[in-house]
Amino acid sequence: MDSLNLLMEGFATAATPMNLLYAFIGVILGTAVGVLPGIGPAMAVALLLPVTYALGPTSAFIMFAGIYYGGMYGGSTTSILLNTPGESSTVITAIEGHKMAKAGRAAQALATAAIGSFVAGTIGTALLVFFAPVVVDFAVSLGAPSYLAIMLLALLAVTAVLGKSRLRGFAALGLGLAIGLVGIDPVSGQQRLVFGQPLLSDGLDIVVVAVAIFAIGEALWIAAHLRRNPMQTIPVGRPWMGKDDFKRSWKPWLRGTAYGFPFGALPAGGAEIPTFLSYVTEKRLSKRPEEFGHGAIEGVAGPEAANNASAAGTLTPMLALGLPTNATAAVMLAAFIQYGIQPGPLLFDSEPELVWALIASLFIGNTLLLLINLPLAPLWAKLLQIPRPYLYAGILFFATLGAYAVNMQAFDLVILLVLGLLGFAMRRYGLPILPLVLGLILGPRVEEELRKSLQLSAGDISGLWSEPIAIGTYIIILLVLVWPFIARLWKRGRSNKTQASMVTPRTSAAHEASVGSSSSRRVDSDSSLTRHSSTGKKDGELS
Repeated sequence: MDSLNLLMEGFATAATPMNLLYAFIGVILGTAVGVLPGIGPAMAVALLLPVTYALGPTSAFIMFAGIYYGGMYGGSTTSILLNTPGESSTVITAIEGHKMAKAGRAAQALATAAIGSFVAGTIGTALLVFFAPVVVDFAVSLGAPSYLAIMLLALLAVTAVLGKSRLRGFAALGLGLAIGLVGIDPVSGQQRLVFGQPLLSDGLDIVVVAVAIFAIGEALWIAAHLRRNPMQTIPVGRPWMGKDDFKRSWKPWLRGTAYGFPFGALPAGGAEIPTFLSYVTEKRLSKRPEEFGHGAIEGVAGPEAANNASAAGTLTPMLALGLPTNATAAVMLAAFIQYGIQPGPLLFDSEPELVWALIASLFIGNTLLLLINLPLAPLWAKLLQIPRPYLYAGILFFATLGAYAVNMQAFDLVILLVLGLLGFAMRRYGLPILPLVLGLILGPRVEEELRKSLQLSAGDISGLWSEPIAIGTYIIILLVLVWPFIARLWKRGRSNKTQASMVTPRTSAAHEASVGSSSSRRVDSDSSLTRHSSTGKKDGELS
């Protein structure tokens, strides 16, 4: 009941006319940026982060909630219309959604994506209301060793499952940790990695780094691969769904929500696994499995609901523990830090008005998203007709303007360009972006908890695993690191057994063949001897 009372107070804060206006603007901006090709929700949030600086924290985060859900829906729009997923979690949506669009059913695909996003987002946010305080109560009881272990698990788990190889994931994590070291040591006061530049003494601003890595790096990457062919867009028409479409969609919406929320709340859970599981489930349960691969509406409804439920799930560990589980949550965590608010177990006690207004604004933003985007879908399709050179020139302009507005320092523009080139190089060589951002944000906090743990144990290293939660977490970390090698050895053993079983019948068959051939040769030789002996007898009789 306490959670419901606090939520009602949050609605009272979020439902004022000015805050509703900010939520409305956030939804419009988030969708307008998220609908552009190649821009995912994380990049949309990072690009629009500087827009909220002139506002107070509560109004800014209410606007941020609209940007968050608007960016999520915008990514599905590009997947359906242009077959250009804004991020990996919308790849599954593109499989069936683009086929529906090519078949003239873009309106139905966009409508089921919007309604599925609303249903999943609403249920996911309701679960956030009830689960976040429970997680907070658990987290408050944790000591520094347990908190350190959980943050290390988040870093290693996310890094180990992203990218084309684990080595590249850990390389990106190392880059993020190195960037996080820039500045003054909080304990000794020594300068670290400042290279004699006083402006680096305060460290690198997280917003500048996020905008550089996401927006500048992506714009440079697209410019390097820009094609002169004009983009082919698909007319959307009026978005509506028939009775049969609703009948086929409502169960996938609920099943997708059930898949998405738990995975979103787990470190490294993400939205890729639940969207894939939802797609496979719907294909298996569908009465028309032959339509999958040719534009089945269930293949859009389920994965899109799973994607948005996962987005709500990511806010549970972010608000309750201060642990981002995907790139979008990492950028939102950077926004908290930018306002001087420390995310974590004490956030619900130190900033209750802000937290519950944010959660209430998620409900409001989700509703506005549905009401705005159903009739405005044709407008988003027209935005996609902007030529890419103009599109990414605008992105570079707003990214530069936003980075400069943070501190009003020209030096930040140099940092923006250098880190933008780093983001381009990471895309060129296949290094994932998320481990870098997590290393940058969580690195200083890991260092702080490590020092606390060692101080509590008087420098004894056994203090790092002095709590049961810490011991269990380190066991999980060990399994995360060792499991791929065990799985590889197991697969190798199975393949060797399979080869051996294939070789055995071949050798026995070869042996039988050799025995058969030798016996046949013996029979041939016996018959030839018989023929010779009979011939000799005949010759003797004739002589």
